[in-house]
Amino acid sequence: MSAWRPGSGALSSPGRGSGSWRCWWWWVGVIGVSVSSGDPWLSAEACPPSCSCSSTRISCVDLDPERGINAFPVLQSEAEMENITDIYIVNQGSFSSINDKDLHYYKNLRNLTVTNSRLTYVSKLAFQNNIKIQYLNLKDNNLSSLSWRIFKHLNMSYLILTGNPLHCSCENMWIKLWLGEEADTQELRCIEDGGRRKLLSRLILPNCEVPMATLSPSSVTLMEGRHVDLSCATSGVPSPELIWNMALVSNYEIETSGQVSVLRLSNLSSLDHNSKISCTAENIVGDKESSLLLDILFPPKIIKLTDAIPDHHWCIPFSMSGNPEPKLQWFLDDKAVTEGDFIMTMIHDVTEREYHGCLQLDSPTHLNNGRYKLLAKNKFGSDEKEVDAHFMRKPWDGTEKETGDYYEGPPVDPPEDRVAVYVVVGIAAVAFTGFLLMLVILKFGGNSKFGIKGPSSVISNDDDSASPLHHVSNGSNTPSSSEMGPDAVMIGMTKIPVIENPQYFRSTNSLKSDTFVQHIKRHNIVLKRELGEGAFGKVFLAECYNLSPDQEKILVAVKTLKEASENARKDFHREAELLTNLQHEHIVTFYGVCVESDPLIMVFEYMKHGDLNKFLRAHGPDAVLMAEGQTTRPVELTQSQMLHIAQQIASGMVYLASQHFVHRDLATRNCLVGENLLVKIGDFGMSRDVYSTDYYRVGGHTMLPIRWMPPESIMYRKFTTESDVWSLGVVLWEIFTYGKQPWYQLSNNEVIECITQGRVLQRPRTCAKEVYDLMLGCWQREPHMRLNIKEIHCLLLNLAKASPVYLDILG
Repeated sequence: MSAWRPGSGALSSPGRGSGSWRCWWWWVGVIGVSVSSGDPWLSAEACPPSCSCSSTRISCVDLDPERGINAFPVLQSEAEMENITDIYIVNQGSFSSINDKDLHYYKNLRNLTVTNSRLTYVSKLAFQNNIKIQYLNLKDNNLSSLSWRIFKHLNMSYLILTGNPLHCSCENMWIKLWLGEEADTQELRCIEDGGRRKLLSRLILPNCEVPMATLSPSSVTLMEGRHVDLSCATSGVPSPELIWNMALVSNYEIETSGQVSVLRLSNLSSLDHNSKISCTAENIVGDKESSLLLDILFPPKIIKLTDAIPDHHWCIPFSMSGNPEPKLQWFLDDKAVTEGDFIMTMIHDVTEREYHGCLQLDSPTHLNNGRYKLLAKNKFGSDEKEVDAHFMRKPWDGTEKETGDYYEGPPVDPPEDRVAVYVVVGIAAVAFTGFLLMLVILKFGGNSKFGIKGPSSVISNDDDSASPLHHVSNGSNTPSSSEMGPDAVMIGMTKIPVIENPQYFRSTNSLKSDTFVQHIKRHNIVLKRELGEGAFGKVFLAECYNLSPDQEKILVAVKTLKEASENARKDFHREAELLTNLQHEHIVTFYGVCVESDPLIMVFEYMKHGDLNKFLRAHGPDAVLMAEGQTTRPVELTQSQMLHIAQQIASGMVYLASQHFVHRDLATRNCLVGENLLVKIGDFGMSRDVYSTDYYRVGGHTMLPIRWMPPESIMYRKFTTESDVWSLGVVLWEIFTYGKQPWYQLSNNEVIECITQGRVLQRPRTCAKEVYDLMLGCWQREPHMRLNIKEIHCLLLNLAKASPVYLDILG
């Protein structure tokens, strides 16, 4: 039981610092929609006339008594009520009670205000389903008493009770004990029997104290099968109730006499090792708990030992129990295994009474094949299990022939195999003759009746029209009209071929041959909540154990693969190898993969403040318009902070260019923000769904970020480091407009025409001339005329140094 008790700090006041608002990843927007209309405001039938309801907030402030409410609104569906985080009720004269089930479906409620509303009664079970409540304001009501049991399961930061006619009674003493100095800050008073009002902080009552509970002995260490008596003595006025709390396999009896209770445990079970036993004393003032953990000694038991499985290393998994922790020894064909760098025992997880791990073998050969025995021993006994493991086929040693992958000398083909070879050679000869014939037709046929044309213009009409878009970049290989597929853009009378835009692209089309992708065990990944969903699958916030040598667990972002086709798996592994090669302070860290079972998982660094586009909008002049229900204006980003952000992105792009990578989708939506204004390039593939308006859909499935693309990428599907430079210029424009969409006033087709005809974005209102000149240097029509990525980084670095950054924007 996670109970509140006066002085325990489980329910803490803001003045004492132990209670604090939880910091949620604000960048993950929860878009609330009405079930019926899709409108973010709920329909009138669901929301009372005296209230206004959004997707996350209910506000009832109407002074008209005929339109007022007497209970919490019940919305159209449970899902709508679960999305509500704030309820604000003021001046409701008929609102007198909060009963057991009134808030049952408001499971995500965090802030509750009921003031000046004649509230007289709050049920002890009123908040049983609202464990996320942090702020509770019951000011200026008619409450004469409140029980601490109402709040014992909550971890609130703020409780405001000013203006209520609280009695100076023992039942309200807990309020004084919990609030401490905060009671004086609120000027909280109670009413004595004679009607005189008294400061609650000065309330002293005889025979009114928090109970005490003492459990003896204070610790228990016994062999399994033994017996033990635990005694709990309580004290306090009013006389407390004594409650035992445990979940045991062992047999037990309870004998209570007055303020002393005895728990008799018999035939102790090893399954109760590390089980908690507590006795609690409760009265109207509060409660006090005394507890211990059972330390039960028992011999080892190997619960499982299974076949070897291939992972990054080979692993022979096992699970065992035992107290004290057993010592392990492995045997291969009855010979003791000597552990070292290439073969070692790894414990991956320890629960209350079990150890889970594996014998890890690095690149085992046929010499490691055989029967493995695990022997577990402690001073109370031992246990052993055996399993066969086969890692590699034994090479032929010359004494006997094996039907394996290893053999010496040329094989002798049977006669039927020779016939098959002759047939294959004959077919190849016929195919080669046909190929030569086709070459002759292509060489001399011209525009023949077969419809095969010679070289054609890049932007093709049959009459080779003089379109203003008709030009070819120097040295680029451009597709002919016959090569253009269904994914082509129509601009006027011109058809332009386009291709889908992957996240990263290595221009050399090669990876390091020694790429090492870290494999993470699935049991080390604990999902916390969903962050978003893209075409590939879902992204989750998760805890990952045993990933960092300095921390037991760290927060990570987990990307799952929804499609499990063979092609999708190949792309998954290729992307993992590609991302493993990217190691830079301004590229989001890729930790590794989990491929034990579906879905396949990629594990990335968790960036606390989410994507840069949302961050810019939340710290810009229009932040109040973008944040629903927020009334305070957040701190705006300064020029120096914008430059600090820009130079970090440029630094990451310099690195990508040095690694011969072309990003092809650089935008603020694909950059992430961490603590202290740290910015990194990287995205989890969600942006094409979350930012669908930033992409131009072509041919039903291809999504192009045309507002960030240079002319040669739109017209000739040419993507280079120079095209990334153009996109970086657009990113600078986004930063200095606080996240506005480029060309936001134009449709996608209008944007394509503007870019291909040579128009550029206008200078942002808050942008210095030096920065806009840098943008113009990125937007030169000819790729070779654009600024070099290193020059851009150097210029931004100098501008940032000239304007010191103050990192208090994040609070």
